[in-house]
Amino acid sequence: MSERSEPADRTSTRVIALLNQKGGVGKTTSTVNVGAALAEMGKRVCLVDMDPQGHLSLHLGVDGESVGETVYELLLEPDVDLAQVQIQVRPNLSCLPSRVDLAAAETELAQDPDRHRRLAAKFAPFLDQFDYVLLDCPPSLGVLTLNALTMAQEVFVPMQAHFLAMQGVGKLFETVGLVCQGVNPELKVSGVILCMHEKLSTHVREVVGELEDFFEEHRGSPMPWADARVLRPAIRKNIKLAEAPSFGQTIFDYAPWCPGAIDYRKLAERIVAGTDAKTSIPSSPHSDSEAAVPLDSKIDPKPESDPQPPAEPQLESKPIVEIDLQTDEGPTPEPAAVPENPVIAGTISVEPRPNPEEANGSTPH
Repeated sequence: MSERSEPADRTSTRVIALLNQKGGVGKTTSTVNVGAALAEMGKRVCLVDMDPQGHLSLHLGVDGESVGETVYELLLEPDVDLAQVQIQVRPNLSCLPSRVDLAAAETELAQDPDRHRRLAAKFAPFLDQFDYVLLDCPPSLGVLTLNALTMAQEVFVPMQAHFLAMQGVGKLFETVGLVCQGVNPELKVSGVILCMHEKLSTHVREVVGELEDFFEEHRGSPMPWADARVLRPAIRKNIKLAEAPSFGQTIFDYAPWCPGAIDYRKLAERIVAGTDAKTSIPSSPHSDSEAAVPLDSKIDPKPESDPQPPAEPQLESKPIVEIDLQTDEGPTPEPAAVPENPVIAGTISVEPRPNPEEANGSTPH
């Protein structure tokens, strides 16, 4: 372990910061599950927990308080290198854990003139060991986030398609622009990951449309987000994604074929391909309805080959398409109620269904 290569060519390793100053938008969930999906594909992935809350570490079953060296020591201790902090958590997947002490780094590094480059300097001799490095940034714009942005080549912005979230993204882009002017002129925004997505909502569709229009308006401009796009597929709202961290598991460990797992697999494939989802799948907005279709089916340009021939007569059951969009667990379709009161996976409906006896022609007792 004593021999280390010179800093790797940055083009050989993709370093991606997942950033949103708003908490609870799916940032850590996306970092873990995109990373796990890339590792499943045979890519060498390192996840870096830059958040003092340590949620990424817990998501992977690692307790930062008892594991030993963490990102805190990596940034503050000159004699601690990456190999002492790195933990192999899955095949091809390692992580640098965090703990609450990392919050003190903001003040402890305040007087260091090179404080924004600490992480990049520690990674430099080891960078060529990875194909992807994903940085889970804290929901703030302090020293820890600036360390991540100084090291990163790209920024992914996980967000919900809500009006206020979109306003926050505008401010975040301004911050990325300032970082580009200061410490990292190569940094760019690659795209937005739509999390906890409810595609049936008119408001959600309007917000997504405004985001796409914003990116199109800046296409070809000198801005860091000139090549950004709304990444597809959107990650559907799915209770399994919320449950997996409580078991210290990725979604692929916990529920490998739930809608959330399928969405993250497809997203990882498109990240690797480096292509726009709109060109790889012409009808990307309908990707939410492809939960039961094998992943490789998206390569087939013929939509007729995806549905099974005998299933066509069964499509007369009106709500089947809509129910498949919302949940993978509802055994009994309810024709009249689904379009008006969709039940989103991962939410609790407080309004009972009207006339339940009409659903299947039987009266429950």
